Amino acid sequence: MTTPHDFWPRSGFQTLDHDARGWLIPTDEYLRWLLARPELALVPESCAAEIALHESLKVSPARVVTATELAALQDDDARENYTVFLRFRDGLLAAGTLEAYYLQLMRGGAVNVPAVFIDAVVQALLRNVLDDCNDAFEARAAEMLFRPQRITLQDGQMLAGDRATLDMLNETAGLGEVGRLLLQSGALQPTAQVKVLSADNPAQYWQESDRHHFLLDLTHELTQDLSHGLTFKMTRARSGLKALARVLESWVAHLLGVQVQIEPVHQVTDSAWRWHVGLDVESTAILNDLYQDRPVEAERMQRLVSLFTLTFANPAEMRADVVGKPVYLGLATNAEGVVRIKPQNLLLNLPLASVS
Repeated sequence: MTTPHDFWPRSGFQTLDHDARGWLIPTDEYLRWLLARPELALVPESCAAEIALHESLKVSPARVVTATELAALQDDDARENYTVFLRFRDGLLAAGTLEAYYLQLMRGGAVNVPAVFIDAVVQALLRNVLDDCNDAFEARAAEMLFRPQRITLQDGQMLAGDRATLDMLNETAGLGEVGRLLLQSGALQPTAQVKVLSADNPAQYWQESDRHHFLLDLTHELTQDLSHGLTFKMTRARSGLKALARVLESWVAHLLGVQVQIEPVHQVTDSAWRWHVGLDVESTAILNDLYQDRPVEAERMQRLVSLFTLTFANPAEMRADVVGKPVYLGLATNAEGVVRIKPQNLLLNLPLASVS
């Protein structure tokens, strides 16, 4: 039996405890990990009050911070950053687990913390969901749920690459400010310091998972039919779309306790589907338009990366009016070719008989 890998070492996962359900309990060490993030790190310009607050929180990260202490911070941005951090921290501690906090935040409809903290929670949750994972394709696919991806076509392959990594390499060739200057002067040509995840290099992914420099192959064959009969034909033995489907199944099972099966769609011919969920803003809008029989321009339709079908293992867990019908999922890029998955969509919008 292969030993599970300790991937994403900078996710904060190792600082968290587990409850009897397997959900993640925030610890003082986890709060210190959050406090060390760049948004809260001390800088040379930090005033004495900020230094004192930061150092005291490192010692007692769950302690009460008074309004007077916050008001003493001279820098407006620093004061706002600590206010947001404390709101986030207090929400985590009140919820008791990261899972409960995430569900409460998303179900409440008023998200009052920035994306950087939400993405950190999602990464920790996925690291927990995949703790026994030995499939590098699934681990890489899971990154799509908390890091925007840039979709590119290269030699007939549809490839998902980490947007921040690709943009950094494009700007600096991975050599920082020196690389930026060399690129601007023309003395250095951009080089793709990324590679496609394949059956030949999973060991390298595990060793370098925090670098986010592996591309995921999402290749399929799209027919010219751009109506409800949209057809995808899978052409890769190790499909990143299938890996993403497995991750989404585990995500639903862990957070909702519902067993589902998700498959990339080879062909959609159901012109009277009953339920759909967009995994992102773009696919939600496209599927809504198709569902309402509104015309969808070819350019928008071509942004679809894939469709999926989701079926419930136990039909009794579905709403009575859609029992026996598949749920269609969509994944699409925006106009700039970027995919921003909203993993909460799959938790909030499934046709469940009841919400626990």
